[in-house]
Amino acid sequence: MYKWLLVVLVMVALPFRSFGLEVSPEVKIDRVEVKKSVRRMYLMDGDSVVREYRIALGKNPRGHKIQEGDNRTPEGKYYLDFVMNDSAFYRSMHISYPNLRDKNRAKSLGVAPGGNIKIHGLKNNNTKPAQFVQSFDWTNGCIAITNDEMDELVKLVKIGTPIYIRW
Repeated sequence: MYKWLLVVLVMVALPFRSFGLEVSPEVKIDRVEVKKSVRRMYLMDGDSVVREYRIALGKNPRGHKIQEGDNRTPEGKYYLDFVMNDSAFYRSMHISYPNLRDKNRAKSLGVAPGGNIKIHGLKNNNTKPAQFVQSFDWTNGCIAITNDEMDELVKLVKIGTPIYIRW
């Protein structure tokens, strides 16, 4: 009997792993880590994962962003530098791409580095279920999470927090 109760409890609690549970006031998100190869974003407090989100990326996710329009999500260390509540997406938090190295590399190649890379929610007026939309890469290089997760991210992550994006 207790085994079945435990199974039911885990099945009910599992969908709330990434949002909806209170975070202790002592928790301080000191960095965000993105692992593109497994489509995951982690909110970190020291060595502890505070939240884990399933992400969607640009349509051409492998490798570092080189130029505008390549549909790649940049790789490296950046900062989350401001929040936008009014855009084509539910909400967004801007990533400080391109940095000086990105600009110099693009200049040496004779291309524009692109920009306007963000973590954002779903497109405004989206009518498809969030889990469906998040099951494939659909952005132009941004990192997408659900709208509920975006609300939580804005609440937990302070402006100026570093974000490390890796394959």
